[in-house]
Amino acid sequence: MSKIDLIILIAMILTALWTVMARSLLRAAIGLALTSVIVSMMMYRLNAPLAAVFELSVCAGLISVIFITTISLTQPLTWSEIADHAKRRMRRFWLLPLLVIFTAILVLVSGVNFSLPLPSPEVEGNVRNVLWNLRPFDLLGQIIILLAGAYGVVILFREIKSK
Repeated sequence: MSKIDLIILIAMILTALWTVMARSLLRAAIGLALTSVIVSMMMYRLNAPLAAVFELSVCAGLISVIFITTISLTQPLTWSEIADHAKRRMRRFWLLPLLVIFTAILVLVSGVNFSLPLPSPEVEGNVRNVLWNLRPFDLLGQIIILLAGAYGVVILFREIKSK
């Protein structure tokens, strides 16, 4: 693993933790977008440029815009509700940073080799052929992520309507 891959991996872990631990939904949505950008950088480094482009456009772009739009349309919480929510969140997730640090130390100490043998990228000029024939799991993953984001927005609006 090169130094740049290690830096990208650490940045991805930090932004993912920041996303989960954020007190504000808007900051969590921005953290999710940053995490998606870093994931797309890692995909590009792993010789999957099409998957990186889809990750960047759909997850970091479209899903983040949907989340931020939905958040801006919702009614903000009062300061006491925010403080109560933060306390409950800290009680739920207090172990998460310790678990991440412990796992990282365990992986570093064990000396596990994470170099995956990647096939040489095929030179293909037809994007349609690449998406539908050579990389169907990438396309399926993007569809699942898009549907999960849309489902999250529907659930959020349903909760707002019920309140």
